Amino acid sequence: MKPPDSDTTRDYAQRILRVIVHIQQNLDAAMPLEELARIAHFSEFHFHRVFRGMVGESVMSHIRRLRLERAAQRLKHTDQPITMIAFEAGYEAHESFTRAFNKAFKCSPTEFRKVANAPDQIDSPGQVHYMAADSKINFHPITIKERPMDVKIKTIKPMRVAFARHVGPYNEVGKTWERLMDWAGSECIFGPETRLLGACWDDPEVTEQDKIRYDACLTVDENFKPTGDIGVQTLGGGQYAAILHEGPYDKLGDTYSALFGRWLAASKHEPDDPPSLEFYLNEPDSTEPEDLLTEVCIRIR
Repeated sequence: MKPPDSDTTRDYAQRILRVIVHIQQNLDAAMPLEELARIAHFSEFHFHRVFRGMVGESVMSHIRRLRLERAAQRLKHTDQPITMIAFEAGYEAHESFTRAFNKAFKCSPTEFRKVANAPDQIDSPGQVHYMAADSKINFHPITIKERPMDVKIKTIKPMRVAFARHVGPYNEVGKTWERLMDWAGSECIFGPETRLLGACWDDPEVTEQDKIRYDACLTVDENFKPTGDIGVQTLGGGQYAAILHEGPYDKLGDTYSALFGRWLAASKHEPDDPPSLEFYLNEPDSTEPEDLLTEVCIRIR
């Protein structure tokens, strides 16, 4: 892969910075994802992953942290009642605010107020902190500082697949795979060229858990006809950025964040429409989680 393109990185960083500034200037407002994505000129599906990859935290985690930092500053510099500060930080109950504040600052709001030099910032990978109005916001995008990401640009030809749809959390897709595999075994569908893959339509960090769509798929030939709850569709057909994820499936989110927020931001490519594709290269039932291999592919243009 060629070295990162600094102009593209700056473009992505500027787009995300616009969102960060908007959040700081409207910290008390509701912030629908579609509004923030529009400010950054990304689709909703891609925006959150680019944001998390470049800032190092989800949008909602970012907003919650900034509100807690603002609360800490108000505790330090004003005489506002703690209950009012808690409400302004988005907590309807004093107890829930105290728990969150204690976790972030290692002391209660009352104790914090008594310490004159208590730090009022929480560690942030992107080094973005709550700033008073008209202050300059520092944003340091997370970049590829470790080893270069081994991303390959590849053309995936259209594939005809039989699939079973799962709607719900990703960590519950096992039953859908069992159903697909039981059906495929009984129908003698497997062949030497059969590939197993997943089609991921939704980002679990921004889609309600009971509405996440995932298709468990296996490749079939042109003679296959859909039957019962096993459907058929065509996937692929275009350029994809592909990277090998090594390790358990529950860590796939980290690879997506790095791919969208770090590699993509340093490339000349724009993300295209979902779904992303996951090709499963070994068998989870006979492989230790740390040895699982998954090729993650996102469509680009």
